[in-house]
Amino acid sequence: MELVARKTDLVRELQFFQQIVERKNTIPILANVLIDTDGNSIRLLATDIEVTLTSHCEAAVDKPGAVTLPAKKLYEIVRSLPDGDVKLASSKDGNHITVSADSFESKMPTMPVGDFPTPPTSDMTSATTIASASLRQLIAKTQFAITGEDTRYYLNGALFVVKADSMIMVATDGHRLALASATHAGTGDDIKAILPRKTLAELARLLADSDRDVEYERGENHMFFRIGPRLLVSRMIDGQFPAYEKVIPKGNDKHIEFERDRLASAVKRVAILSNERSRALKFVIDQGKVDVTTSSPEFGEAHEPIAVDYTGGSMTICFNAQYVLDFLNVVDVETVALHVKDDVSQAVLTPVGADGYSYTYVIMPMRV
Repeated sequence: MELVARKTDLVRELQFFQQIVERKNTIPILANVLIDTDGNSIRLLATDIEVTLTSHCEAAVDKPGAVTLPAKKLYEIVRSLPDGDVKLASSKDGNHITVSADSFESKMPTMPVGDFPTPPTSDMTSATTIASASLRQLIAKTQFAITGEDTRYYLNGALFVVKADSMIMVATDGHRLALASATHAGTGDDIKAILPRKTLAELARLLADSDRDVEYERGENHMFFRIGPRLLVSRMIDGQFPAYEKVIPKGNDKHIEFERDRLASAVKRVAILSNERSRALKFVIDQGKVDVTTSSPEFGEAHEPIAVDYTGGSMTICFNAQYVLDFLNVVDVETVALHVKDDVSQAVLTPVGADGYSYTYVIMPMRV
């Protein structure tokens, strides 16, 4: 194989593979990216078996062929090169490839192309289209709530539901639940799939780089997402996602609206003195104000009152400060609402006046 590509084009594509490959993997070939020629371009492919990404990059191909190279080192080398053309050329025995530009030259070891896993394939003939902005919103507002507990494998991802007129994404770790939905005018069958955390992170990166609509298709065990020249393939998590509709409380009769930035600033300041493990923070609710407070034997105590338009009964409810901040960090509105019933029932946070999506954040109160 021998080819020349522009550094900017190659770096742009290689960066998307850095989180796909696994450095600490028992299968060494999975740390590599497969590069093969395809007419006047090259195809790049990386996988960790669960998630696979394929992309393309323009190139002047002198000798067609295919190689696998360490993905992270190749990216670091190409990124460090001066702007201009980068040449990749295989040795005669195929055991290494020369990467050169300007006066720089390096040799990198290859691994057999035949050892590289064969990725799932789809011709995308029955693909359906999703607006990229809507999918971006759904991922941003739910992925942080995915659990990291391997024992509940079905919670290690987000539930993705597509219907004829809407699409929904839900994530929960058992202590809080994030549900985002958007309108969707699509065709094809309804889809329900649990997508791994890593898949959502990679989708978010791809969506941040492109405004193109997303084409998606469901296979037997995989979901396929095509965004321009890039195809992301994800294994679906096999399991039964909790009945999220039953988690959302219906009888929360106390409603308090906050200026988002004002509440976020108060929570951040007061939480500095909270217990580092529990991050417990109390909302002391009274007519005309909510006092955000915390106390811990090791750090002391802090409080900050926030004026609100509230005339209901007094109550105190305790939350994990980080859970509250996670919500406030992803909503893009000026006003948010807290809906509570009592100090032991699930509370709900929602944005006020959100445009283009609906968002419900359920959070369990703490007992301290």
